[in-house]
Amino acid sequence: MTRTTRRVGIVLFQLGGPDTLEAIEPFLYNLFCDPDIIDFPFAKLGRKPLAKLISTTRARKVQHHYATIGGGSPIRRNTERQARALEEQLREEGIDAHCFVAMRYWHPFTCEAIEQLQGAEIDELVLLPLYPQYSSTTTGSSLNEWHRLVNDELPTHTVEAFYRHPAYLDSVAEKVTEALSRFSDPRRPEIVFSAHSVPMSVIEKGDPYQRQIEETVQLLMRRGGWGNHHRLCYQSKVGASRWLQPSLTNTLRQMSSEQIREICIVPIAFVSDHLETLGEIDHEARHLAEHLGFTQFEMSAGLNDSPRFIQALGQIVHQALAQEVPLSMPIRSHGRRLAEPPYAAAAGLD
Repeated sequence: MTRTTRRVGIVLFQLGGPDTLEAIEPFLYNLFCDPDIIDFPFAKLGRKPLAKLISTTRARKVQHHYATIGGGSPIRRNTERQARALEEQLREEGIDAHCFVAMRYWHPFTCEAIEQLQGAEIDELVLLPLYPQYSSTTTGSSLNEWHRLVNDELPTHTVEAFYRHPAYLDSVAEKVTEALSRFSDPRRPEIVFSAHSVPMSVIEKGDPYQRQIEETVQLLMRRGGWGNHHRLCYQSKVGASRWLQPSLTNTLRQMSSEQIREICIVPIAFVSDHLETLGEIDHEARHLAEHLGFTQFEMSAGLNDSPRFIQALGQIVHQALAQEVPLSMPIRSHGRRLAEPPYAAAAGLD
């Protein structure tokens, strides 16, 4: 393990989420104003009016979803707990660690994290987006915002994907095994991995997200050793354009028609509970499954600040600090994949 007396700042990036019902519309406005999300000819002129229209319309549609999970997203609370737990672990391991949370579309914004960082007298930085798989719409957007605001010359290590890391895979496998244990016969339910969808236009430009999601599923099935049938679907589509398919809803309907009655949903692209897990899966999908005749519906718990996941993040930070060059995949040029994480062999890929 890397030991250092230098003050190391670790910035944990997430999308963020509205913490009250009143915050939903401004949160969505910030989301749809992002050039990494909404891009089209003459977007500089039309992006803000379009974002206003979408956010106003969609806020009314999703307000009841947030109401069902307590009136706001718990993602800030969960991410800050992850930051505190990671900071404590790294300090126990000999690193003078200081963790900061930078949300993309709601408080604490990236600029707020930078203000905290400037007062901490940091010597070295690790940028750690909490998206296991890389997409220009998540990791790319968060890092682009960081680089727009920061011109510091601190030594900086960037983690852009960690879906192959063995300790991360173990932390997810632990939650899946726990969920399967709630069935009378853990070998019987079908495992459905559900990932946040992205527009096909993003994938067609060379974004590696879909490939990395599919690879994550393969690695997890191998790592977990489960003999269950499994499949992959996507959720959280917005708008009328083409997004990654099949959807979670259509997958449930298809499985019902196949007379499958026990299902275990695994949120595969999320590291903490928020609207997509608590609302879309554990509330909406659960009710649909009951309507379709499923006899048992389980969702694997979010990683949140589980000890095994925090240990995985600690290992990832140690490996980042040991690298002379940025860890994982550098900011890509024209959608090309430029490098592999150094732990590919450990995950059983080479």
